[in-house]
Amino acid sequence: MAAAPETPQPVAAPAGDATAAATTTTKTTKLHGRAFYESIGSPKFIVAPMVNQSEFAWRMLSRSFLSAEEKSKMLAYTPMFHARLFSQDPKYLKAHFQATRGSGSDSGPWLDGNPTHDRPLFVQFCANDPAHLLAAAQQVAPYCDAVDLNLGCPQGIARKGHYGAFLQEDQDLIFRLVHRLHTELSIPVTAKIRILDTRERTLAYARNVLAAGASILTVHGRRREQKGHLTGVADWATLRFLRDSLPPETVLFANGNVLQHGDVEACLAATGFDGVMSAEGNLSDPGVFARPPPAGEEGREYWRGKGGEGGWRVDAVMRRYLDIIHRYALDAEPPARRPLFVPGDDTAWLAADDDAEAGEREAKRRKTEGNGNGNGASPQAKKSEASSPNVAAMQPHLFHLLRHLVSRHTDVRDMLAGARRAGAAGFERVLDAVERRVAEGLLEYERTAGRSFEEELAELAARPRATTTTTTTTEETGDGGGGGGGESSMEALLRCRRPWWVAQPIVRPLPSEALAKGSIQLSKKERKEQEKKKKKKTGEGEEVKETAKEAAKVEAKELKEAKEEVKEAVAT
Repeated sequence: MAAAPETPQPVAAPAGDATAAATTTTKTTKLHGRAFYESIGSPKFIVAPMVNQSEFAWRMLSRSFLSAEEKSKMLAYTPMFHARLFSQDPKYLKAHFQATRGSGSDSGPWLDGNPTHDRPLFVQFCANDPAHLLAAAQQVAPYCDAVDLNLGCPQGIARKGHYGAFLQEDQDLIFRLVHRLHTELSIPVTAKIRILDTRERTLAYARNVLAAGASILTVHGRRREQKGHLTGVADWATLRFLRDSLPPETVLFANGNVLQHGDVEACLAATGFDGVMSAEGNLSDPGVFARPPPAGEEGREYWRGKGGEGGWRVDAVMRRYLDIIHRYALDAEPPARRPLFVPGDDTAWLAADDDAEAGEREAKRRKTEGNGNGNGASPQAKKSEASSPNVAAMQPHLFHLLRHLVSRHTDVRDMLAGARRAGAAGFERVLDAVERRVAEGLLEYERTAGRSFEEELAELAARPRATTTTTTTTEETGDGGGGGGGESSMEALLRCRRPWWVAQPIVRPLPSEALAKGSIQLSKKERKEQEKKKKKKTGEGEEVKETAKEAAKVEAKELKEAKEEVKEAVAT
């Protein structure tokens, strides 16, 4: 199917307030498809749209790990916004999208879509009404490069609200949603879908979205039901089928199975797609798209082990993240920080933990957080932080980033759980604790010449693999392509495992493993189908036995008749 032609479109004039609808001014030519893709730098690294998790600060953090050359190849999406609420509720818009500070003299670009450090940017909406979608899209058109329609959300709230992946049975509505933006919005429209139960149906789905006017199509290689414990492995083979079946000028982004940096190029090679999108891999390691530094040039932020394995240190990532929050979301300079610790540095600061110094730090903390009254952040700071979607996302981001550290150091987990009450100062306390634990871990690694981590890997490899009698699908085992390998998640665990002070993915058990462990149970429908299969198999076995008996009887009868004929011949 040929790409839609470039068409004259009204351009939305930048509004002084992000809550004001864009107004039509002059006419210009809106680029489409590959021409549009090339105009934004042909990005191949894409930060996925994630509900309340791909906000400005996290996008900026993800970009910060890239070289100047790599930055030109990165595209980021906003979190998914609800089109009707975005277009009708000013409070919802203000709480989620901060393109300008407001009206008046200070109404210039601020955070979301800032042309200096937040482009290219696609804004994603969920919707089931073309009018609501267009109204919301017009609000953000001055501040982004394209508007994306979410057709992939598999969560229960999407089922209840009738959007995301729960629109896939209504292909006519999907066409109308995309086509409305294609014909009436000043910037391009894109879409993100999931694969269906067959390759042929998935291809028809993709063709419908592209025919409606989508300039870029992102395909998540999992079906709608693949979520939570049923997530399994994305099917890269189906993505390759789409690439081979669609016109070569079609711009496609792949989503699924990107756990670490090496998976990015593997996905591009396996699927033939133009770009790779990462969601959970990016949440665990915002530097997932960055090329690792050469050996000997790691600096203080990147750790490389004695076996050559490496990754970004979580204390370094958290420092970068908090500095971005201070500087951009809170309009304040970050606190002065000592150099990030590496073995060989002075360790006096680690030992300085006696009662007197602990009391002094506590007094400083109370003064900083409570303006001298010890009651947490000041009212002004609390008001400023409460209105920021970037600050609201800090705690869930840090629980994801620090998952492996807090699993071992539960005191840090408890500090993080209560950090939000004290605002940014509370998260600074968590950072101090994280830096201390990481320093201790690095010293232990050096003291044991790496044996502490080697023993951990050996213990992991010795764990028994979960098994089940349930039939394993190609999506589970990775036969569909990429990221999996074998009938156990253990291979991925061993491949991705790093010391707990290194940013690394959270590897989910395969559905068959979760079933064997009792984490999930078959539904009543699935149990009935399984019983039918067993009965059918048993019936087929009995039928084979009966057939064999009948064949034996016939053979015996024929043998008897042959003997009788021989006797008669001899008698004659």
